[in-house]
Amino acid sequence: MSEIKFFLDGKEVTAQPGETILKVAERNGIEIPTLCFNKKISKTTSCFVCVVKDKKTGKFIPSCSGCPAPGQDIDASSEEVAEMRRTALGLLLSEHTGDCEAPCTMACPAHASVEEYVRAGRKGNFQEALKIIKKRIPLPMSVGRVCPRFCEKDCRRNIDGRPVAINEVKRIAADLFYDSYMEELPALTGKKVAVVGAGPAGFSAAYYLRTECGILAEMFDQQPEPGGMLRYGIPEFRLPKDTLRRELSHFEKLGVKIHTGVKLGKDITIDGLLKDFDAVILAVGSWKASGMRIEGEELACQGIEWLGKIAGANWKNCENPKRTIIVGGGNTAMDCARTAVRLGGDVTVLYRRTEKEMPAEQLEINEAKEEGVKFEFLTAPLSLRKQEDGSLALSCQRMELGAPDASGRRAPVPVPGSDFVISCDTVIGAIGQRTVVPEGLPAGKRGIDASKADLRCLADKPVFAAGDCVSGPATVVEALASGRKAALSVADFLAGRKHEEPFLFNVSRGHWRSLAKEDLVFLHPVSQDARVTPEYISMEERKTSFRELFPTIPAEKVSHEAERCIECSCTAKGDCFLKKHSERYKVAPDMFTGKKPVETTDTRHPDIIHDRKKCIRCGTCVKVCSEVINKSLLSLMKRGFNTEVRTAFDQGLPSYCKDCGACIAECPVGALDWKVKK
Repeated sequence: MSEIKFFLDGKEVTAQPGETILKVAERNGIEIPTLCFNKKISKTTSCFVCVVKDKKTGKFIPSCSGCPAPGQDIDASSEEVAEMRRTALGLLLSEHTGDCEAPCTMACPAHASVEEYVRAGRKGNFQEALKIIKKRIPLPMSVGRVCPRFCEKDCRRNIDGRPVAINEVKRIAADLFYDSYMEELPALTGKKVAVVGAGPAGFSAAYYLRTECGILAEMFDQQPEPGGMLRYGIPEFRLPKDTLRRELSHFEKLGVKIHTGVKLGKDITIDGLLKDFDAVILAVGSWKASGMRIEGEELACQGIEWLGKIAGANWKNCENPKRTIIVGGGNTAMDCARTAVRLGGDVTVLYRRTEKEMPAEQLEINEAKEEGVKFEFLTAPLSLRKQEDGSLALSCQRMELGAPDASGRRAPVPVPGSDFVISCDTVIGAIGQRTVVPEGLPAGKRGIDASKADLRCLADKPVFAAGDCVSGPATVVEALASGRKAALSVADFLAGRKHEEPFLFNVSRGHWRSLAKEDLVFLHPVSQDARVTPEYISMEERKTSFRELFPTIPAEKVSHEAERCIECSCTAKGDCFLKKHSERYKVAPDMFTGKKPVETTDTRHPDIIHDRKKCIRCGTCVKVCSEVINKSLLSLMKRGFNTEVRTAFDQGLPSYCKDCGACIAECPVGALDWKVKK
């Protein structure tokens, strides 16, 4: 028979008799996604992800089995075809259950590869762990000490005990190898960027500009030393300044220049910087304390300012605050309270809600209590005045919780006739901070109004913003994530590209609170020992000095702790075609919802995992085993929605399968996979 001529995406092409549309498209450079198609086996035609449209009939046909007809007009790339593929993928995802990424990685604001660096720590390879960490966390020494541990809060080990001490892996890896570690740097592009603000977001922006984009950055900061809130907002006992200086000195090796004592609006301007630089990133933080809005407030200290003064001085020369009242319930309030204790103060924290509603980390609250800080909950200040003896009188009232407010927490409501007075020597307001938006920049609800898409804040100038000055006060790790986004956005702008955030696709088995211990899947021996705990310095030292709370836990103990990690993520997350195509077509895992098949994960084989919850029932493994290997170890059992791939009499795969692995190599979703990658 002669060649068949037809149209594919408007272009006349030829096909040999018996050739499929998929084959012709591949030969003509048109990529069509497939899941069930496999050249080694007979056609399955089960997934319909490869559909194309016959424009003459209006019908959609699977390209992996459909053969073209003379004169046929096939649409393989339109948005209509893409939408049909999204539908097919969405239907497959509605029955697919797995963990593309481990919950710890998904919980990290910087999206660090948590499971991977914990695995490296388990093997004792902390240098490799640091390499993985620095891909998303450029300040691991600091983050290893002050991070609120988003990852640990979502760790699946919470189901049967306590989470893996993930932060300790980060801390020991950085402490051991930070000085000797050096990134592989890309060639310089010749572009330069000014970064205003030498805090976490600014350093992150400078880091990724150089290490990922080949762009040099110069940093400008108004303080005498760089570090931002790390230097002037976090007390010495949580983050030693020598440790911070050691960490920031690495940026000199990267070629980053840092100018201190330089204030925006006074010593430099945005327009002035743009004369010497190709773009500007503003990372000026949130340094303005929020007021308590009470009469006599001028007699009180502002929390962040008070901490900054102590950080910039020798604490031994700082005044004892004596009877001290801290107003607020966040982490800054806890830092103020614990600092006041170390200066000799008798400290009480006033908070208008209950402990349950406090935004401070529970660890911070617990440590403050251990150090003698007292708490007065459901208490709000009314006014402050100076008494005849020079002391202060803080008028307060009791509160009770009413209906939830905009924050989702129950709002405090005054209790009539509950007013009382506290005599004290120092009152410190620590109820929040905000950004003073630089002149000429748009102001948003939380600070600088920057585009969510690329953090650009001026349409007519290459000016971007990152960190707390955009989001409002947040954590260090959130600032690092924002700084990285700003750096990549600037790099795209300078290269003439539109910045697009990668589509974050993830299927999850669920939060640990919704799972039972039986739902945990163990692919390797997991330690059941108790979580490692640090050895705190004595309470006497804690209360009378600014020495770091505890030394870094030794490497051998951290390696053993890492053996508690289950490794929740999918073993095939790097080569899963369902994930790849879903990311390409931006398909949400919950596009369609409904009842999922109830399956079990077969881990009986010493080397192979058969996770039926991931199976899309394409039949590829069954045909590979029978048609390629000439075995019949796998079969499709039952019919319809309840169809599943099983072995005869559900005996599991035989031991000799470890020498084959053909079904594993061809499974498009990792339902069959090696427990440990070969």
